[in-house]
Amino acid sequence: MTQKLELSIPDQAAGERLDRALASLLPEMSRSRLKALIEAGNLTSSESGATITEPSFRVKPGQLFALHVPDAAPPEPLGQDIALDIVYEDADIIVVDKPAGMVVHPAPGNLDSTLVNALISHCGDSLSGIGGVKRPGIVHRIDKDTSGLIIAAKNDAAHHALSRSFAAHDIARAYKCLVWGTPSPKSGTIETLLGRHPTHRQRMAVVSRNGRHAITHYQVEQSFGLGAALVECRLETGRTHQIRVHMTHIGHPLIGDPTYGRATIARRAQLSETAREAARGFPRQALHAALLGVTHPRTGAYMEWESELPADMQELIRRLGTK
Repeated sequence: MTQKLELSIPDQAAGERLDRALASLLPEMSRSRLKALIEAGNLTSSESGATITEPSFRVKPGQLFALHVPDAAPPEPLGQDIALDIVYEDADIIVVDKPAGMVVHPAPGNLDSTLVNALISHCGDSLSGIGGVKRPGIVHRIDKDTSGLIIAAKNDAAHHALSRSFAAHDIARAYKCLVWGTPSPKSGTIETLLGRHPTHRQRMAVVSRNGRHAITHYQVEQSFGLGAALVECRLETGRTHQIRVHMTHIGHPLIGDPTYGRATIARRAQLSETAREAARGFPRQALHAALLGVTHPRTGAYMEWESELPADMQELIRRLGTK
């Protein structure tokens, strides 16, 4: 259950950081806890209704805020009997075809029903604590609304080996996505720095400095006139939202992407009415982790798995092809 606290900034707090000002009003809560609540989107302006996510925001006397404080999460995730589409499993690793809508690990706003909860139930005590109690077994992530292949470690040795492989970019990963427009040329490499958006801190962006090196290789697999295309993206690096940001950067955002995916009226007009309505109504970013290849942490053998496009993306492709 979430508790709502109404807070008013006193005169003596004028110009202070938001998290510091709130800490003085709520001495029973640590500043780090308040900072985490703010960054997770739990604070709104009572006057405008806008969500405030910057702990360093400078406050003014008399400002009113509403802080939503969720119940404390259990110190360790609990196992939940959730069905998993297991592609491969042995004593060291498990590969799962994750459905769209499933969060990988517990976090504010998604405290249960995650992949981690399902893995704890399926794997039992062997998974406990690997990689930290909050994310046991997890060595990489895919977004909640991205479907497809993800690998988890079932013991410490496997976790360390896989983590080293990911850090060294020694992993094969290919994603299928549906984008607005058709990229030209039809194959290429996008190489940029990626970092936090300068004003929208929960978004990523291509930046000119202080970012992380990111490389995506893309190939158009099918075009739907000039209005849309099916594209394969192979990751050389694996940064947060990398494909979504990179495809937007070259002018071809993912269909259905609520954060980066806006298309111009002119581009939408290139599709038939049926195709246009299907694309505009697609409820998630049209992105699927279709291929995953790793060196097995115990045997040293290279192993690779593939996943077919999920039904919703296959249906979208069918409707994009209508005249």
